[in-house]
Amino acid sequence: ALQCREREKKSTVTIFGYPLSIFFIVVNEFCERFSYYGMRAVLVLYFKYFLKWDDDFSTTIYHTFVALCYLTPILGAIIADSWLGKFKTIVYLSIVYAVGQVIMAVSAIHDITDGNKDGTPDNMTLHVALSMVGLLLIALGTGGIKPCVAAFGGDQFNEDQDKQRSTFFSIFYLSINAGSLLSTVITPILRAQKCGIHTQQQCYPLAFGVPAALMVVSLVIFIVGSGMYNKTAPTGNIMVKVFKCISFAIKNRYRNRSSKIPKREHWMDWAEEKYDKLLIAQVKMVLKVLFLYIPLPMFWALFDQQGSRWTLQATTMDGNFGLMVIQPDQMQTVNPILILIMVPVVDFIIYPLISKCKLNFTPLRRMTVGMFLAALAFVAAALVQLQIDASLPDFPSSTEQQAKFINMVDRPIDITAGNYTFQLESNEDYYTYGRQFELKIDTGSPVLISLPDGTRNTLVILEEFGDVVAKPEEGANAIRFFNGFGMVLNITVGEEGFGNIISKNMSTYVDVPQGTAEFLIKNAAGNQCVFSREFGFGSSYTFIIPPTFTLEENCGQHIKEVEDIKANSIHMAWQIPQYFLMTSGEVVFSVTGLEFSYSQAPSNMKAVLQAGWLLTVAVGNIIVLIVAEAATLPDQWAEYILFAALLVLVCIIFAIMAYFYTYIDPAKIEGNFANLEPEDEKKKNLEVAKKDMVENHNEKRRKSSNSSSDEEETSQTNF
Repeated sequence: ALQCREREKKSTVTIFGYPLSIFFIVVNEFCERFSYYGMRAVLVLYFKYFLKWDDDFSTTIYHTFVALCYLTPILGAIIADSWLGKFKTIVYLSIVYAVGQVIMAVSAIHDITDGNKDGTPDNMTLHVALSMVGLLLIALGTGGIKPCVAAFGGDQFNEDQDKQRSTFFSIFYLSINAGSLLSTVITPILRAQKCGIHTQQQCYPLAFGVPAALMVVSLVIFIVGSGMYNKTAPTGNIMVKVFKCISFAIKNRYRNRSSKIPKREHWMDWAEEKYDKLLIAQVKMVLKVLFLYIPLPMFWALFDQQGSRWTLQATTMDGNFGLMVIQPDQMQTVNPILILIMVPVVDFIIYPLISKCKLNFTPLRRMTVGMFLAALAFVAAALVQLQIDASLPDFPSSTEQQAKFINMVDRPIDITAGNYTFQLESNEDYYTYGRQFELKIDTGSPVLISLPDGTRNTLVILEEFGDVVAKPEEGANAIRFFNGFGMVLNITVGEEGFGNIISKNMSTYVDVPQGTAEFLIKNAAGNQCVFSREFGFGSSYTFIIPPTFTLEENCGQHIKEVEDIKANSIHMAWQIPQYFLMTSGEVVFSVTGLEFSYSQAPSNMKAVLQAGWLLTVAVGNIIVLIVAEAATLPDQWAEYILFAALLVLVCIIFAIMAYFYTYIDPAKIEGNFANLEPEDEKKKNLEVAKKDMVENHNEKRRKSSNSSSDEEETSQTNF
């Protein structure tokens, strides 16, 4: 009664009929989701460009982290329901979560170990260690509070507030999507900024720091509302009870494995010696749905690669959308935007049209279609990858070398280089050689040229300069200058400098961002001119300053450019079809899957199915990291096709399983156990009744006997 009065007292603080406490919970969820998805949006690029990991290892660690985020909810639910309660669990794990985000932000500060101030961390091991500790704490925090926050919000309503509770969950999930959408737009913009103490680099500390700040804000807001919350005491976790029931059934079946012992209808019936039949029937219903979950991880294996493989794919594409430039990690925003559009379209247009066509589009059939659409999305990704690969340079293998030649004289030159013979005026093509080759110019004597293995080189007359052997990172453009002028030239672009380039020499490469770049060229006498050039994404150029160069207003017209690597020519917009197919699959698969699971689950075991659903996401990410490390496919498009083929195979298996599935009504089954008393219970009650009758009869005889003895003693005394 005291708890009821306390609950009523706290529930009196309302706004528009809703408990004031839920507004703290909704804002808390928005900030937490912003923090999680914002950090995750830039994570794979942080691995690739800051920690300098290759694509496969970056993908492996990314999906390991996501898998942990979906494994820890089971731990969080058990802690909340069996030990601390939801409120304390959310607070304590949010602290762990915030600390993890702060550690991630610190790990991305390159200046903390950049002793020589060259822009490269001197102790990368420290940065890796901090990153892994931070990610582990984040996984524990975000996963641990995931099953608690929504349920805690539901606890704030009274029994007569079903309508308000339903509206709360709609607002709650809207806040999740809003936080996800805004963070995947904002954090890539923050990452693209330049920051640093000694050198200016991509600002990963800011991209991780803002989500960390939002997580701290989330925690503070949640604690501020503490006095208004209805905090229910932990009553025990149903998952623990289910696991114990299943464990006892297995052990009991093993103990009674003799052929002489009669078999039972279902293996869970071996738990009847300890657990009531209602619980056993509920566990049977749950296991029936969990069995259908077995093929589902393959869908998530493809779905979660939007944040890894697809983001890495976007780094080799053109992100110029006219009025704005899209960063590779910002393409992930296509998914939440399409979700907001497609959910109402599918619910209010597609499904009603299918229904009017008299098609029995059951939930399991919808999920099958969703899996097939996800497979088509990866086929689309493979087609895009083929176009990207066709636009990329043919880099040399580890046992090959490439060389191109630049003519700096005023006449054509006849070149014989190995098996290649050509007249050189202005050659921009690379030729591939073995260990070494003979070079002959005009009628001169051949000269033996040896180049390092696996390199690209530019030969200017008989000078050789090493070229880039990979696409420039983060969409930048690798630019260098060859000074054919008769004096030292100093060249700068923005805050970056090529230094003093002596005559007949080549500068080092400098990364120049997409857009218009202005190169300031000066000589020792102070004469200068500006050379402007528009750049795309991921190109490499060598600019040649000829002997006839003059430092005048239009000096750029004298500068000759040689394209070492072409700019990204495949537009990021070509990724939209694969995002559309994947999002369509998600709407049909994920929403329907949760709806189906809840409709087939007992009323008190929906949390068990929620845990099972999250577990399929974790297993799906584990599949990705296994394939990323184990697959030896040389081309990325082939890996996309492999995943698509695996999902189609799994889709067929799931369709067969769905065909033989029989839909049930859990409420009706539970009602049968509630209204109809089982025979063994009747027998037990009858035995108890008989025992009570015998005890009552014996008690009467004892009392009668005692009464007779008392009368006899009294008569003897009187006598």
